[in-house]
Amino acid sequence: MNSVYNVIIRPIVSERSFDLMGQNKYTFEVAKGAAKQEIADAVEKIFNVHVIKVNTMSVKPKKKRVRYQMGNTRSWKKAIVTIRDGESIEIFGSQAAG
Repeated sequence: MNSVYNVIIRPIVSERSFDLMGQNKYTFEVAKGAAKQEIADAVEKIFNVHVIKVNTMSVKPKKKRVRYQMGNTRSWKKAIVTIRDGESIEIFGSQAAG
């Protein structure tokens, strides 16, 4: 990967990801070819926090139908990043549960 901004694509916004923020775990969509160490380095540089652990998973596509045409959603990679206690990532300002 060439840049830390190419590793982290976007934060994931869901009820589960907001619940995990209370445990200092933050969820991001990341580049498919990104390794755990690259993800940890990118989060540390972008958000100025200390990463303890990175869990990654590949999200498989789901079958969807649009009118008469069958298709699939895209496949992507998700990372759940655990940071040190006492630190936080202000993704949505003061809305983060904590």
